[in-house]
Amino acid sequence: MGPTSKPKSHFLAWEQEYSHVIWGGPRSIYVVRTHLNLGNRVLDAGCGNGRYLLPLSRMYHTVGVDVSAKAIKISKSYLEKGNLYAEYAVSAIHQLPFAEKSFDAIVCFGVLQHLFEDERRAALDEFRRVLVLGGLLFAEVLGVEDMRYGGEEVEPHTFLRRNGIIYHYFTSEELESLLDGFETEVIEDIKKEKTFKGKSYTRHRIQSVARLKNQNAIPR
Repeated sequence: MGPTSKPKSHFLAWEQEYSHVIWGGPRSIYVVRTHLNLGNRVLDAGCGNGRYLLPLSRMYHTVGVDVSAKAIKISKSYLEKGNLYAEYAVSAIHQLPFAEKSFDAIVCFGVLQHLFEDERRAALDEFRRVLVLGGLLFAEVLGVEDMRYGGEEVEPHTFLRRNGIIYHYFTSEELESLLDGFETEVIEDIKKEKTFKGKSYTRHRIQSVARLKNQNAIPR
């Protein structure tokens, strides 16, 4: 279990954020389906309002964890409408309330980028702790070439937005370093061009699939 501490303002900001976030429908879990067997126990780490948790719950035994109680309430309502079920816990992902080796896989899409460096490392410690040996971690983060890069820099490549939320932008090398103790099966830079008012902008994400090979590894 990670160290306990009082909630920080960048976590509390999510409660306000989910007061006005609009449900955009479920997201694709194709990368998960191509690597993971049906019926496995899966943790959606930072499940938000359930856009990944909903399709995951159709195929796996799912648990959603999020720092925002409001987000979890929204997620439950969408799953109930589809007669789907997941377990839930309100918690930051670097202080998970689960026993060792509880999950066959963890899905963490668009979440690690909202943590400070020490929290990102603590989150990976927790992922190694709650995954079974050989378990899979599916991660997706923002890349440094993304059009939204910038703002009030509070750590290297990490920015504080006016809404109080942290945004960190990764390189592939940084993400791979964070995955110490895992065997990386996929790490891919995904760049898409977006045109706005005649100007071209880049959306940059980095996606990885990694298999736990050492639960006692210490991050570099």
